[in-house]
Amino acid sequence: MFKEFGQLMSLLRNSGKLQEQLQQFQQQLGQIVVEASAGGGYVTARMNGRLELVDLRLSEDLLALQDREMMEDLIVAAVNQALQQVRQRIAEEGAKIAAQLGLPAGLGGLPGFGPPSGS
Repeated sequence: MFKEFGQLMSLLRNSGKLQEQLQQFQQQLGQIVVEASAGGGYVTARMNGRLELVDLRLSEDLLALQDREMMEDLIVAAVNQALQQVRQRIAEEGAKIAAQLGLPAGLGGLPGFGPPSGS
């Protein structure tokens, strides 16, 4: 209990710096871009740190197969893989900020400040 109280006090002491760091973090999210592929490169998805899909490529080889169900499955797989990668990057960047502020790893389970849930 005292440990958590100390962490809370540290957070309150650093509130101005925390707010500044969070604003910088929000700006950095758009600069994070990950790329994931599925089906041996048949589908490639790019996603940014704001969890926006910024590009989706289907190879000519995949289009030539004319297999709609396969295309749909590969698109979902590539997008989900990109989402997983970008969440990991966000957690890593958030953990760096928390460490700079002297806050506990994972920041008490707040999103973006430690390992993603389910890891």
